[in-house]
Amino acid sequence: MVNDQPDRLTETPEQSALSALPGLFAEEGRVRAFAAVALGAGDAAQVADAAGLSAKDTAAALRRLREQGVVTLGDGGELVVAHDRFRDLARAGRPAAEAAGNPGAGDDGRAAGMIVRTFVKDGRLVRLPARWTRKKVVLRHIAEQTFQPGAEYPERTVDEKLRAWCEDGDVDHVTLRRHLVDLDHLRRSGGIYWRPGESARAGIA
Repeated sequence: MVNDQPDRLTETPEQSALSALPGLFAEEGRVRAFAAVALGAGDAAQVADAAGLSAKDTAAALRRLREQGVVTLGDGGELVVAHDRFRDLARAGRPAAEAAGNPGAGDDGRAAGMIVRTFVKDGRLVRLPARWTRKKVVLRHIAEQTFQPGAEYPERTVDEKLRAWCEDGDVDHVTLRRHLVDLDHLRRSGGIYWRPGESARAGIA
């Protein structure tokens, strides 16, 4: 029998657990029990006392927290927050978060477009993003919109083109030019600048 379900419906265990977290912490008792463990309560009695829960509610909350792997037992048998589990869940959610820093087709391209629209208004650079991954997206956009691959430009022409982006913005054209060179969107030699083709930039982050 042919499986005609789309691949995008297949989740890894980590992604499934990540999706379940909001529901896990939607119940107040589990939140209070988790907070008690995070603050040092090492057994069910201590959790119940710190969280103000009955023994029954404490047992139910801890059972769910341990089933989801966010609370575990330490080396001495005490209850502890499973920090490694949260790191694993963070890695599972990272691809979507990093889409803004890796523009491409589909969702990645839409994320890059949203970033550009936030920091570029009417063909002017309002400001450069503080986050480096977003800054790379904006700088790539400026380079692609301003310079033809392989064409040579004297520094005076480069400055004129970049000044147009910087009018009424927070970034000057010299800073913008330096960022473009640092990221290999522009190369220079003997006062001449050119934008390398994508094949020449392979391997550049």
